[in-house]
Amino acid sequence: MIQFAKRLDALQGNVFADMDQAKAKARAAGQLILDLSLGSSDLPTSAPVLAAIAASLADPTTHGYLLFHGTREFRQVVAQWYTQKYGVGVDPETEVLPLIGSQEGTAHLPLAILNPGDVALLLDPGYPSHMGGVYLAGGQIYPMPLRPEAGFLPVFADIPPSVLAQARLMVLSYPHNPTTAIAPLSFFQAAVDFCQQHHLVLVHDFPYADFVFEAKPPPSILQADPQKQVSIELFTLSKSYHMGGFRVGYAIGNPDLIRALRQIKAVVDFNQYSGILNGAIAALQGDPQLVAQGVDCFRQRRDVFINALEAIGWPVNRPEATMYVWAKLPAPWSHESVQFCQQLVAATGVAASPGAGFGQAGEGYVRFALVHPPEILAIAVDRIAEFLRTYSPVQPG
Repeated sequence: MIQFAKRLDALQGNVFADMDQAKAKARAAGQLILDLSLGSSDLPTSAPVLAAIAASLADPTTHGYLLFHGTREFRQVVAQWYTQKYGVGVDPETEVLPLIGSQEGTAHLPLAILNPGDVALLLDPGYPSHMGGVYLAGGQIYPMPLRPEAGFLPVFADIPPSVLAQARLMVLSYPHNPTTAIAPLSFFQAAVDFCQQHHLVLVHDFPYADFVFEAKPPPSILQADPQKQVSIELFTLSKSYHMGGFRVGYAIGNPDLIRALRQIKAVVDFNQYSGILNGAIAALQGDPQLVAQGVDCFRQRRDVFINALEAIGWPVNRPEATMYVWAKLPAPWSHESVQFCQQLVAATGVAASPGAGFGQAGEGYVRFALVHPPEILAIAVDRIAEFLRTYSPVQPG
């Protein structure tokens, strides 16, 4: 009998794996799946990015392993882009690290910071990979509940002193997945002060930096910590540049944290194919209107979807950011988010993400990803309306 490490125990339960199985069953039963459960942009990667990658393929010097010093041009472009966008100076040699998507950073950074038993302060609800990295490091999670009355921002004063005595790490992420909330610069300044006071590393996962509709551009954590005393920020090109499958992102911030993450990365992988970094350089140096056009596309989808939900009697707050709608479930589903999503996909083919999958405080909500054209989203809402008229939660026993 093979014996596995105990760290796998914390990774056994996964609502999203259960939903993937539910989608597979619905598909096998003949349902046409309209998948609104995954935040993977359906918009195409821009032509200049693809051209840069294609040109690299014919260059045999790009075909070998890519070590850190071979990523210098990418790191320089990231530093220039960041300084131009946020007004914070960045050293590309010591304050930038390429990542295979920002999820690599959230998964591996706890290994460099936490000893077994140390506490990480995470948002609840929050992105599941933030939890996974802490579990792999043998850490404990203290969930910081996000409530609508507080604008889905954590209340630092509610964290018990006994927890703070064991805490080493705080992870934030705004604009927020799944609640779509935006955090002002004053909140980040308070977070930096709090982390300095309690000797915490502050990680900001920032994939939706450009995905803001009517509001002002969201701040970077380093605008609140320009000396990079406690902070590191993670960005991915998956959302803004529709490059999810290319797995390219970066970490930027405190040089000691960058060095520590680089040490972990060195024993796990090298880097992605250099042609992909050439594509990322083309993206960061490209026409910003291409990013704006993608955001505008999702704004239109948001409006169609929200208006359609309101028309069927399901009022939902209009999100100012991200590619999601975070919808409070109507009665009688208000405490049955997993059952709602499983029955919905089985009955209609519409797949969504249950709020409970993002943490205990996510129960009572469902997340819809706006990753289809407006006409498909309208069809999805028609199916949801029929489901709400016809189905109710299955009572145990």
